Amino acid sequence: MIEKVTLQLTAEGKFELNGKTSCEELNPKALMLYAGAKCAGLTVLHIMKRERMTPKRLEITLSGELSTDTLQAESVFREFHMVYNVECTAESDQTRASHAIELAHEKHCGLVRMLSKIAPVSHEVAIVTTEPAKA
Repeated sequence: MIEKVTLQLTAEGKFELNGKTSCEELNPKALMLYAGAKCAGLTVLHIMKRERMTPKRLEITLSGELSTDTLQAESVFREFHMVYNVECTAESDQTRASHAIELAHEKHCGLVRMLSKIAPVSHEVAIVTTEPAKA
């Protein structure tokens, strides 16, 4: 069974759950994914701020494969997968956004590091730019 949580950065600079689910409705295993995604997001934003860039859009999805076909108390995570989707205003921000994500994911996010002690954590990054093409 796959558990999955998606967080999106709001215009106010806060992360919210995508969809209509609130934290109170999440089971403990999904809450763990929520905490990991939020920690990674806050870390990425902190690094981006130091790099003097702000993403136009940032979405992080953290999924985990459980050891059972249905959610049970004895279910444990076998693996995790994070997807970072970033929209930049300028093409020059793409490299800085990629660098911020790599630093956060590989080194600076404590929860991602903790999750990696439970099971492998893979990730993928998609960065797009909305800057108009120059003629």
